Amino acid sequence: MKNSMTVQKLTPRRILIAEDDPVTRRMLQVFLEKWGYEVIAAADGIDALRILERDDAPTLAILDWMMPGKDGLQVCASVRALSARPYVYVLLLTARNEKDDLLQGLESGADDYLTKPFHAAELRARLQVGQRILELQAGLTQAHEELLYRATHDELTGLVNRRMIMEAIEREHSRQIRIVGNFAIIVLDVDHFKNVNDNHGHLTGDAVLKEVARRMAACVRPYDTVGRYGGEEFVIVAPSCERSAAAGLSDRILSAIRSAPIESAGTNISVTASCGVSISNRSNMLNPEALLRLADQALYRAKEAGRNRAEFAEEAELAPSV
Repeated sequence: MKNSMTVQKLTPRRILIAEDDPVTRRMLQVFLEKWGYEVIAAADGIDALRILERDDAPTLAILDWMMPGKDGLQVCASVRALSARPYVYVLLLTARNEKDDLLQGLESGADDYLTKPFHAAELRARLQVGQRILELQAGLTQAHEELLYRATHDELTGLVNRRMIMEAIEREHSRQIRIVGNFAIIVLDVDHFKNVNDNHGHLTGDAVLKEVARRMAACVRPYDTVGRYGGEEFVIVAPSCERSAAAGLSDRILSAIRSAPIESAGTNISVTASCGVSISNRSNMLNPEALLRLADQALYRAKEAGRNRAEFAEEAELAPSV
């Protein structure tokens, strides 16, 4: 019987060769391609730096010390000065073997060096060390990104969490003070959510929250922040949003939530939500605490008025507070 498993092809490791001598460059290319590398070649330092500055730059590089345009040290120093880029492991190729010269190469940012004439086996071994270091760094970077995501997002819905919501409100409040703009917050609560959990179970309740979050996220603008505040309560932070725009946004969200039943475990559940809206504008600049308090009060009135609706903070409640 044939094996039904598909073998995943490994992506070739990409490497840059920067060497002005065509014979040495060709020899390096033959070795590297034999070892499974995808080779990108450059004949001078200027071309090498241009390649390493690209978004799709290789993360392994062999740089000759002496090259026209820019030497290997200059290229290495320029690469190290690039910010927010994947790390490039640089192997410096040089005919110099004086200790001071080698130290200078490492101080320029090179990770390793190899003196000419080199042995193919030594070159391969040093590149394997570089590859292991790059893989280790990639793993650490991925772990850091995962930890950062978990610290800033709600695990169930994938929306930002309460802490990030508060940071977004604080950020808009600070921006408003600087430029005298306006912004709105919408506090939304799923109606009768306890009944969903009691009648259908918490797994179904989780499915409802995830779908409500998805529908909300589909309604907001790219620069709005939508997050889970806690339980079945969500908050939307909407920059540059006056009353009419906030009314339109809240109506779209409520309409999307009630537009179709949510299916879970073979059961269709009709869901509605209520929301309270408060706005901080140039005539009523409200601090984050006041905005949340007023939106909560408006949400309470929406619940009292029959749910499935939006209510705005009342004018009498609005008082300037920076």
